[in-house]
Amino acid sequence: MARPVGGRDTGLHHPRAAMDPDSPFQPPEAFRGSSHAPLDPETEADIVVVGAGPAGLAAAACLVQRGHSPRVLERARELAPSWRHHYERLHLHTVKTHSALPGMPFPDSAPRYVPRQGVVDYLDAYARRYGIEPELGVQVQSIEPREHEHGAPWQVVLASGRQIAANHVVVATGANRRPRAPQLPGQEAFEGRILHSRSYRNAQPFAGQRVLVVGFGNTGAEIALDLTEHGVRTALSVRSPVNIVRRDVLGRPTQLSSLMLARLPTAIGDALAALFRDLTVGDLSRFGLHTAAVSPLRQLREEGRTPMIDVGTVARIKAGEIQVYPGIQTLNAGGVRFTDGSEHPFDAVLLATGYEAALDELFPYTRLAQDERGMPREVSGQGALEGLHFVGFDVRQPGGLLRSIAAEAQDVAERISQSTAQGGRHAQHPHP
Repeated sequence: MARPVGGRDTGLHHPRAAMDPDSPFQPPEAFRGSSHAPLDPETEADIVVVGAGPAGLAAAACLVQRGHSPRVLERARELAPSWRHHYERLHLHTVKTHSALPGMPFPDSAPRYVPRQGVVDYLDAYARRYGIEPELGVQVQSIEPREHEHGAPWQVVLASGRQIAANHVVVATGANRRPRAPQLPGQEAFEGRILHSRSYRNAQPFAGQRVLVVGFGNTGAEIALDLTEHGVRTALSVRSPVNIVRRDVLGRPTQLSSLMLARLPTAIGDALAALFRDLTVGDLSRFGLHTAAVSPLRQLREEGRTPMIDVGTVARIKAGEIQVYPGIQTLNAGGVRFTDGSEHPFDAVLLATGYEAALDELFPYTRLAQDERGMPREVSGQGALEGLHFVGFDVRQPGGLLRSIAAEAQDVAERISQSTAQGGRHAQHPHP
């Protein structure tokens, strides 16, 4: 958790320290409850942050900058576990200048699109800079409302049975908490391997095999490319129309173009986004890829579906190195029959079928305001949900999730500081 530094929070913004990652941030004095009594570390906390990935670290750092001492809990035994275990080829698809967390840019030496290990190193340095020391290996089982009229309104229940009363809980477990792995027809008969993309690291275990990647989001497309680049015979199963955009067009990152288009009137921005897609990617139907009827911007805004950002997969498809088949009708012992009636042999099926936030598991007794994808509709709860905050779930904003995380973390930290400064019920000491 962040190192406790004692004192009282004024609720005001404090100037950020110089952004040298080798120079630890010196936080102002922290809020410790209106009674100034010490908190019991076993049962009490002013602010609990659940998750120590980019969202949790950003939220904790923004709170530290405003004088708070958040307690950060992480179920894994390492900081930023998802980034540590992503497939090795992964790079950010967003430019580093729009992907940094609040208070610390990526190093000047980092490339425009930072590789996976570079992101891990950055997150480690970010935690050190703000003195964030998550409690690792701590599984949060549930977050429950407390039935006391006075005192902290929320209770964080750990798998160990320990309970922590908290004034504020920042949920930063992310949109990708649980893999979505649908049951495929006939999969019990398949003699090969079926695994989720979460388990994929590199192409080495698939040498000499025939691999079907199911799904054509960014993960599926890049894993298919990685396999192909390493000589693995690879195909894709793509059952729905898709939006594809180039990562760069004439040297300009598509991320920056999407941010510009999003500022235009909606109809104009959508029309231009579709036009740029059609001009730069074109009609790929003869290769088995059909273009979505709506623009990439509209699909992101309305469905929370990020377009496939192409870094070379389309060229391999055009060259015939990656075959594209439609949806799966059924698996059999040696392969797959597709909905077009064709049948092909495969040794492994890799499900790039996405993830779920699975927030209902954390809130068994609380009805959250969620959208159709199970994401929270509000960054900070109101009414009965006051004191709950959510960072890292807004997948509908142009510019990438890290950019959204940076904005949300600052918003949440400011809301908590204002609540504390105004002497609201969440500024009270957690004692009931």
